[in-house]
Amino acid sequence: MRLVTVVLIALLVLVQYPLWWGSGGWLRVHDLQQQLANQLQKNADAKDRNDRLAGEVDDLQHGTAAVEERARYELGMIKQDEVFVQFVSPAEQMKLPQNTQSDLSTRGVMSTTPLSVVPEPPARGRAQTKRLADEAARRKDAVEKRRSRHD
Repeated sequence: MRLVTVVLIALLVLVQYPLWWGSGGWLRVHDLQQQLANQLQKNADAKDRNDRLAGEVDDLQHGTAAVEERARYELGMIKQDEVFVQFVSPAEQMKLPQNTQSDLSTRGVMSTTPLSVVPEPPARGRAQTKRLADEAARRKDAVEKRRSRHD
Protein backbone atom coordinates (compact mmCIF):
# COMPACT_ATOMS: atom_id res chain seq x y z
CA MET A 1 0.00 0.00 0.00
CA ARG A 2 2.86 2.30 0.79
CA LEU A 3 4.38 1.77 -2.64
CA VAL A 4 1.09 2.65 -4.35
CA THR A 5 0.88 5.92 -2.37
CA VAL A 6 4.42 6.92 -3.31
CA VAL A 7 3.77 6.12 -6.98
CA LEU A 8 0.52 8.09 -6.98
CA ILE A 9 2.22 11.11 -5.35
CA ALA A 10 5.05 10.91 -7.89
CA LEU A 11 2.53 10.78 -10.77
CA LEU A 12 0.64 13.72 -9.28
CA VAL A 13 3.88 15.75 -9.12
CA LEU A 14 4.75 14.78 -12.70
CA VAL A 15 1.30 15.91 -13.89
CA GLN A 16 1.44 19.18 -11.92
CA TYR A 17 4.87 20.27 -13.18
CA PRO A 18 3.80 21.03 -16.80
CA LEU A 19 0.57 22.60 -15.54
CA TRP A 20 2.46 25.23 -13.53
CA TRP A 21 5.92 25.59 -15.09
CA GLY A 22 5.61 24.10 -18.59
CA SER A 23 5.40 26.01 -21.88
CA GLY A 24 1.61 26.25 -21.62
CA GLY A 25 1.47 26.48 -17.83
CA TRP A 26 -0.35 28.96 -15.65
CA LEU A 27 2.74 31.11 -15.02
CA ARG A 28 3.42 31.42 -18.75
CA VAL A 29 -0.24 32.29 -19.38
CA HIS A 30 -0.06 34.98 -16.68
CA ASP A 31 3.08 36.48 -18.26
CA LEU A 32 1.45 36.49 -21.69
CA GLN A 33 -1.62 38.24 -20.28
CA GLN A 34 0.62 40.96 -18.81
CA GLN A 35 2.41 41.36 -22.14
CA LEU A 36 -0.93 41.58 -23.93
CA ALA A 37 -2.19 44.28 -21.56
CA ASN A 38 1.03 46.29 -22.04
CA GLN A 39 0.84 45.98 -25.82
CA LEU A 40 -2.83 47.00 -25.87
CA GLN A 41 -1.93 50.12 -23.86
CA LYS A 42 0.91 50.95 -26.27
CA ASN A 43 -1.46 50.48 -29.21
CA ALA A 44 -4.05 52.79 -27.64
CA ASP A 45 -1.38 55.45 -27.03
CA ALA A 46 -0.14 55.14 -30.62
CA LYS A 47 -3.71 55.43 -31.94
CA ASP A 48 -4.28 58.60 -29.90
CA ARG A 49 -1.03 60.07 -31.21
CA ASN A 50 -1.94 59.13 -34.79
CA ASP A 51 -5.37 60.75 -34.39
CA ARG A 52 -3.78 63.96 -33.08
CA LEU A 53 -1.29 64.00 -35.96
CA ALA A 54 -4.03 63.34 -38.51
CA GLY A 55 -6.03 66.25 -37.10
CA GLU A 56 -2.98 68.49 -37.25
CA VAL A 57 -2.28 67.46 -40.86
CA ASP A 58 -5.90 68.20 -41.76
CA ASP A 59 -5.68 71.63 -40.10
CA LEU A 60 -2.46 72.43 -41.93
CA GLN A 61 -3.87 71.33 -45.29
CA HIS A 62 -7.29 72.95 -45.10
CA GLY A 63 -7.04 75.85 -42.67
CA THR A 64 -4.93 78.94 -42.43
CA ALA A 65 -5.19 79.34 -38.65
CA ALA A 66 -2.91 76.37 -37.92
CA VAL A 67 -0.33 77.51 -40.47
CA GLU A 68 -0.40 81.04 -39.04
CA GLU A 69 -0.05 79.74 -35.49
CA ARG A 70 2.97 77.62 -36.44
CA ALA A 71 4.56 80.51 -38.31
CA ARG A 72 4.10 82.81 -35.31
CA TYR A 73 5.20 80.53 -32.50
CA GLU A 74 7.76 78.24 -34.13
CA LEU A 75 9.29 80.57 -36.72
CA GLY A 76 8.76 83.92 -34.99
CA MET A 77 7.02 85.46 -38.01
CA ILE A 78 4.66 88.42 -37.85
CA LYS A 79 2.26 89.98 -40.34
CA GLN A 80 3.11 93.07 -42.35
CA ASP A 81 2.49 96.29 -40.37
CA GLU A 82 2.36 94.29 -37.15
CA VAL A 83 4.57 95.01 -34.15
CA PHE A 84 5.81 92.24 -31.85
CA VAL A 85 5.90 93.24 -28.19
CA GLN A 86 6.99 90.82 -25.50
CA PHE A 87 6.54 91.56 -21.81
CA VAL A 88 8.98 89.87 -19.47
CA SER A 89 9.39 90.01 -15.72
CA PRO A 90 12.55 91.64 -14.32
CA ALA A 91 13.93 88.22 -13.31
CA GLU A 92 13.63 86.92 -16.88
CA GLN A 93 15.09 90.14 -18.24
CA MET A 94 18.38 89.43 -16.47
CA LYS A 95 18.66 85.99 -18.12
CA LEU A 96 18.42 87.28 -21.72
CA PRO A 97 21.71 87.50 -23.64
CA GLN A 98 22.92 90.92 -24.68
CA ASN A 99 22.29 91.66 -28.36
CA THR A 100 25.33 91.96 -30.56
CA GLN A 101 25.50 93.67 -33.90
CA SER A 102 25.29 90.28 -35.65
CA ASP A 103 21.98 89.60 -33.85
CA LEU A 104 20.55 92.84 -35.22
CA SER A 105 21.48 92.08 -38.83
CA THR A 106 18.55 91.03 -40.99
CA ARG A 107 20.39 90.10 -44.17
CA GLY A 108 19.06 86.71 -45.20
CA VAL A 109 18.73 85.50 -41.61
CA MET A 110 15.70 85.79 -39.40
CA SER A 111 16.50 86.10 -35.71
CA THR A 112 13.90 85.44 -33.04
CA THR A 113 15.99 87.30 -30.48
CA PRO A 114 14.12 90.47 -29.50
CA LEU A 115 15.80 93.75 -30.44
CA SER A 116 14.84 95.25 -27.10
CA VAL A 117 13.07 94.06 -23.99
CA VAL A 118 10.23 96.08 -22.51
CA PRO A 119 9.71 95.56 -18.77
CA GLU A 120 6.23 94.58 -17.67
CA PRO A 121 4.06 97.73 -17.63
CA PRO A 122 2.40 98.91 -14.43
CA ALA A 123 -1.30 98.24 -13.97
CA ARG A 124 -3.56 100.93 -15.43
CA GLY A 125 -7.08 101.99 -14.71
CA ARG A 126 -9.88 101.77 -17.26
CA ALA A 127 -9.79 105.48 -18.07
CA GLN A 128 -6.07 105.44 -18.76
CA THR A 129 -6.37 102.26 -20.84
CA LYS A 130 -9.19 103.81 -22.94
CA ARG A 131 -7.19 107.02 -23.41
CA LEU A 132 -4.14 105.06 -24.59
CA ALA A 133 -6.27 102.95 -26.94
CA ASP A 134 -7.82 106.09 -28.45
CA GLU A 135 -4.38 107.64 -28.87
CA ALA A 136 -3.09 104.49 -30.59
CA ALA A 137 -6.10 104.50 -32.93
CA ARG A 138 -5.44 108.16 -33.84
CA ARG A 139 -1.79 107.39 -34.57
CA LYS A 140 -2.77 104.43 -36.73
CA ASP A 141 -5.23 106.58 -38.69
CA ALA A 142 -2.54 109.23 -39.21
CA VAL A 143 -0.09 106.62 -40.52
CA GLU A 144 -2.72 105.22 -42.91
CA LYS A 145 -3.51 108.74 -44.20
CA ARG A 146 0.18 109.40 -44.86
CA ARG A 147 0.49 106.10 -46.72
CA SER A 148 -2.58 106.80 -48.82
CA ARG A 149 -1.16 110.23 -49.78
CA HIS A 150 2.14 108.67 -50.88
CA ASP A 151 0.43 105.97 -52.98
